[in-house]
Amino acid sequence: MTDGALDPISSVAPLLVGRASASQRWSHLAFLHWRVDPALVAPLLPAGLVPDEFSGSSWVGLIPFVLDRATVWGSPPVPYFGNFVEVNVRLYAVDALGRRGVVFVSLEASRLVAVLAARALFSLPYMWARTQVEVSAGEFRYTSRRHLAGAAHSDIVVRLTGRPVVDDPLADFLTARWALFTRTRGRTVYLRNHHEPWQLFQAELVSLDDTLLATAGFPGLAARAPDSVLYSPGVTTWFGAGD
Repeated sequence: MTDGALDPISSVAPLLVGRASASQRWSHLAFLHWRVDPALVAPLLPAGLVPDEFSGSSWVGLIPFVLDRATVWGSPPVPYFGNFVEVNVRLYAVDALGRRGVVFVSLEASRLVAVLAARALFSLPYMWARTQVEVSAGEFRYTSRRHLAGAAHSDIVVRLTGRPVVDDPLADFLTARWALFTRTRGRTVYLRNHHEPWQLFQAELVSLDDTLLATAGFPGLAARAPDSVLYSPGVTTWFGAGD
């Protein structure tokens, strides 16, 4: 399904319905994206979904960031278990109702309890890994190495440029996503989120040593320069019901 068949992506999230069930702070995000043939993406999507496309291409994202200040039903921020670096591989899809969302192929996280909870409650493909971020002289280095499967790893170094992103439809397509799809209990589920519009900046990829993309089903992609590299200082995100 091409972007021309759908309404344009909005950089402003629709409101949730009722009280938010959880919240998280996402900080220091790097968005690395590659164009791919939609035929490569389609087999990896849950039933009932088709690839979402921009300019005739599907997109694969490698997204590292810091997750913290996690709350559940208005609780205070959860210490330790609600604070970790995450590295995810994600795709973009549309359902039969025209709803757009993210599909996660894998999510690396260092808190085993959080990994087990996300897998059990939402069937999200979280993987227990040793993850961290180091910041030095305007560069962010994100690293991840999966426990019990050390060959699945990522080492990403991104340099900030300070150049803001303004009126960029592709950047909106890749980042302004207000829902995710997951397959749980035999059906494809649509889960909503809400946050303020992204503050985005152009960034530069300094180096990439990654096997997560290949493990996800895209061999050779990490050897190619990404088609988009962005950075955001972050947002606070709420989860709940929506239209």
